[in-house]
Amino acid sequence: MAFFQKLIKKFTDDKPKDDSGKDSSKGSAQPYFGTIKPDPNFNASRDAAALQKAIETKGVDENAITEILARRTNAQRQEIKAAYERDTGKNLPNTLKSALKSSYEDVVLALLMTPAQFDAHELRQAMKGLTTKEKVLCEILGTRSNQEIRLIKTAFKEAYGEELEHDIKGDTSGDFKTALLALCKATRSEDSNIDDGLAKSDAKALFEAGEKKLGTVSSVFIDILTSRSEAQLCKIFKQYEKVGTQGLNNAIEHELSGDIEDCLMTLVKAAWNKPAYFAERLHLAMKGIGTNCNTLTRILVSRSEKDLLKIKQEYKRMYGKTLQEAILAETKGDYEKILLLLCGEN
Repeated sequence: MAFFQKLIKKFTDDKPKDDSGKDSSKGSAQPYFGTIKPDPNFNASRDAAALQKAIETKGVDENAITEILARRTNAQRQEIKAAYERDTGKNLPNTLKSALKSSYEDVVLALLMTPAQFDAHELRQAMKGLTTKEKVLCEILGTRSNQEIRLIKTAFKEAYGEELEHDIKGDTSGDFKTALLALCKATRSEDSNIDDGLAKSDAKALFEAGEKKLGTVSSVFIDILTSRSEAQLCKIFKQYEKVGTQGLNNAIEHELSGDIEDCLMTLVKAAWNKPAYFAERLHLAMKGIGTNCNTLTRILVSRSEKDLLKIKQEYKRMYGKTLQEAILAETKGDYEKILLLLCGEN
């Protein structure tokens, strides 16, 4: 939590900002912080033919597959999928699935899904089997926009024949379930304008529901943190410092526990600094014995056209080494190569 506490101390500007550091109220165009850019000489049929050749090569040419898929945007990959099926009569993901294996296969298949399909797939996998991967649910539902969540819900229904909420209700419980279902509504405010009066009243309500009270009214924490915009939450956090005896992040840690704490802390961290949140997730995935390849794959694929450049910057600042250095130390082979390409390495 040390990095997060440093972020809070450094927060001094009350105006909401976009990732460029510019005042978002001025309506300037968002800069691009992805690592994957469109191939200017893109030809879907040519790439489809090259993939077919790579698959049919004795032993499979993984290098060729990596060079194509990790250097194309998701939109271009969807065109490649369509061209491959049109030209060969075969389904590209199914063909690659039978030809590849292990974590490398997982990355390749993830790259061929649309962002919504991939998020839906990851949510389904997180709730599949005997144990639920609660942190995955927090990560996806706590960091996606309303529009992204709506698309995820549609993709989930198309792929699995049931509503996302149905699975959440069956695999989670209590306050954690309540918070996830609130996020699934995709009605969270995304207004960049800040309401100072509301921030003050929310900060007071959070204080009275937690620190000031014996026991915690968790519903107040859930209602506020799952409904306010990220810009508004930042203002609430500053206001809370005036009424509480500790920062809101510490209050959440002391007043709540388990999955609901993780869920609400995801919302807090993402509001303060979303790239830093993902940098921490990547660090934890590669820390200790064994690498959590699922988390590593999910974040690098899903953020490669959003903010992976910023995540790399935060990773270096927070941990004193580059993300690429960490990947080199913790992975190997074709899996390592494709992850490095997603990070923007040549």
